[in-house]
Amino acid sequence: MKTSLLTGGAGFIGAHVSRELLKLGHKVIILDDLSGGFEENIPEKAVFIKGSINDQQLVAKLFQDYSFNYVYHLAAYAAEGLSHFIRRYNYENNLIGSINLINESIKYKIERFVFTSSIAVYGKGQLPLREDMVPTPEDPYGVAKFAVEQDLKCAHEMFGLDYTIFRPHNVYGEYQNIGDKYRNVVGIFMNQLMQNKPLTIFGDGEQTRAFSYIGDIAPLMANCVTNPKARNEIINVGADQNYTVKTLAQEVMKAMGTEGEILYTASRNEVMHAWSDHTKCQQIFGDITYTPLPDGLKKMADWAKRTGSKKSTRFENIEILEKLPPIWLND
Repeated sequence: MKTSLLTGGAGFIGAHVSRELLKLGHKVIILDDLSGGFEENIPEKAVFIKGSINDQQLVAKLFQDYSFNYVYHLAAYAAEGLSHFIRRYNYENNLIGSINLINESIKYKIERFVFTSSIAVYGKGQLPLREDMVPTPEDPYGVAKFAVEQDLKCAHEMFGLDYTIFRPHNVYGEYQNIGDKYRNVVGIFMNQLMQNKPLTIFGDGEQTRAFSYIGDIAPLMANCVTNPKARNEIINVGADQNYTVKTLAQEVMKAMGTEGEILYTASRNEVMHAWSDHTKCQQIFGDITYTPLPDGLKKMADWAKRTGSKKSTRFENIEILEKLPPIWLND
């Protein structure tokens, strides 16, 4: 039996990857501090340890106590837009914590380190975004993700640590934290509808993204460690069809079966158009059928209505208030 460490397993993507790993027969050890996830997201058959990747001593002890074959590193604070205003917090959690894991993976000769990066590393670039482009991230979140990617390459070249890096984008689905008002626009929209609030859109809503259903992505991430084509590769993963945020709002209302108002707020500093080329992903994993947006939204909407709305909480560690969107100052 293979043993896998999964960081961020109480979070949205981790909740799905953990279930896929259990289907594959892995023993799954989940490390999560519950800062963005929920204990009820963790499957019963997984071993749960509450703690942070920033706790170097705890991380070292886990590697000592368990004979990990693989590390799936999903833990992150993935509020890309907010990262401008929480720079120290962003780098401590998304970069330094990652290095703690890489250090121990080198020492214990882990067979594969699977890292969830982001298309945020690309920044503004020619579309569609391809893995052979030179990343120029536009925000601290993207900078941190790209730094971890670069460190994994260094660790491979120096110590032979094998890795697979995924760059997913705009993933949505069941177990998403719909109470987080700083990230995950699909969840934000559904939560606002259930609270009879207007759907808030930054700017004119003409930003374009390809929204990716989690059920299409989690199996690829779980299975990559046994795929020799994925060894030491960076892979874009997600849907091909892009939509404007304004269109997304309409599709979410249809999925929820609820009409709502749209409130356009001041624009924020963000990349306007971002979607990826997935030719490499198809070459590595074969033909992938992606869930159409209306179908994926319906699955998530059914789950959201069963679980109910969540009160949005304010992030208490804002480091810079200048240019912070006013909507993020309100509860």
